[in-house]
Amino acid sequence: MKKIYLKKGKEESLGRFHPWVFSGAIAKMDDGIEEGDFVHVIKSNGEFIAIGHYQIGSIAVRVLSFKDKEITPAFWEQHLETALQVRIVSGMADSPTNNTYRLIHGEGDFLPGLVIDCYGKTAVMQAHSVGMHVCRFDIADALMKVMGERIENIYYKSETTLPYKADLGQENGFIVGSTPDDIATENGLLFHVDWLRGQKTGFFVDQRDNRSLVEHYAKGKKVLNMFCYTGGFSFYAMRGGAELVHSVDSSEKAISLTNKNVELNFQSDTRHQAFCEDAFKYLDKNENVYDLIVLDPPAFAKHRGALHNALKGYTRLNLKALQQIKSGGILFTFSCSQVVTKEHFRNAVFTACAQSGRKVRILHQLHQPADHPINIYHPEGEYLKGIVLYVE
Repeated sequence: MKKIYLKKGKEESLGRFHPWVFSGAIAKMDDGIEEGDFVHVIKSNGEFIAIGHYQIGSIAVRVLSFKDKEITPAFWEQHLETALQVRIVSGMADSPTNNTYRLIHGEGDFLPGLVIDCYGKTAVMQAHSVGMHVCRFDIADALMKVMGERIENIYYKSETTLPYKADLGQENGFIVGSTPDDIATENGLLFHVDWLRGQKTGFFVDQRDNRSLVEHYAKGKKVLNMFCYTGGFSFYAMRGGAELVHSVDSSEKAISLTNKNVELNFQSDTRHQAFCEDAFKYLDKNENVYDLIVLDPPAFAKHRGALHNALKGYTRLNLKALQQIKSGGILFTFSCSQVVTKEHFRNAVFTACAQSGRKVRILHQLHQPADHPINIYHPEGEYLKGIVLYVE
């Protein structure tokens, strides 16, 4: 196996089991290393420290093992089996009321660059590294063995997650089986999964627990689900007994999907309406209407260079919601930007609260669920932040 050699002193993070090797840490490489190849990472003293996938870019190696082992079909099976047991123990998998969960969460499951979400009998696999793309068929074989009767189909969805410069010619499509059935179950509620054209793998599985908390608070309230996408928070609020639920998104496609999902669960229920409109414009003309507002925007910062503007954006958005919500209202507010830390986000929300001049209490501090585990050696994996506020 070809080798990558580190500069002196650059092995320290690997010694703490951090799963990335940055390009700036590399002293030299063997000739002929191709993007997606397995490589041995060698310390400056010549000792082995890790094996991983090589990729062109700032993260040059994503580590698969800190032991010198061959990456065989048994390797994939072992990692998938361990991940499945974590989901069974946490109550996500094999539940009579839930067949929707994340099986593999990249670094959180010690398989950096790989995401697998399960929707009923279909698993949606997504590669975020060239190495995982190269291994997709081996992973699919192992997945079918480990999951047994739990899944029948594997849909591969990586057109937008792999570097275009790699010129891999990747296409989305089924690599095992095929099905027109796009309906899955989450905590007893039904929803359509648009794994063909939808964001991520087709649904935001990571908000499951937080949607349940909205259901807990929704009874008798007028609810606004801003940036609704598939409407997940909306139909949980309706099941929770909300007086009315309004779903807002700037995408007509998202509004259509929200309406389809609400209809699946609450056919012809007049409590729900959906609006295709800009968030700020909508909030501007709806003062003192809502008792509960959910702000779940797309990532405002995808890289560190965008952090400053993102924090200003979070402050502005939360200020507008704080100005418009009813007295005694509940505000659920989230950030899914990985580069925005819990402290960054809380400070942005604090600034919005101070500017609003209202009395505000924190009721809950939220995060991603157990099927999106955080590798303790990779704190960057803690990407989802949420705060629930009581606003006087």
